[in-house]
Amino acid sequence: MADLFAVDLALDLSPTTPASVIEQLRRHLDAGSAEEPDDDCEVWAPGFTPLLAELGPAWRIGGVLTAELVQGEDCWSLTARQEIHAELRPELDELAEMLAHHARTPGVIGQVRWYEDRFPELLVSQDGKLVKTPLRAAV
Repeated sequence: MADLFAVDLALDLSPTTPASVIEQLRRHLDAGSAEEPDDDCEVWAPGFTPLLAELGPAWRIGGVLTAELVQGEDCWSLTARQEIHAELRPELDELAEMLAHHARTPGVIGQVRWYEDRFPELLVSQDGKLVKTPLRAAV
């Protein structure tokens, strides 16, 4: 049994998103960023683990792991599909809160699902805050 969550994110960031947030997202997309940061980098704590860096076949959730951050005409767009170990769930929640705060439009920005569950928990940006909404089967 694996302790994994299936994570899907898809959103546009507000045009006013600070460069530091974009840099943090880039760091999460960089498979090489698990190495120690440079001495002049104050942002990254030792032991930082990139949450959106895996590419290729998924281990347990099926399909493909991917992540891309693309600069559009007036905003940045993020799409990611990852397997996240349960130990990293607090870091994932922190990342989702940051994304909700900088989402261009309110609404669903992603979902998280324990890999054995049938229904995900939606990640919703509402008034710049993250709201987690569990889905369940209709009765």
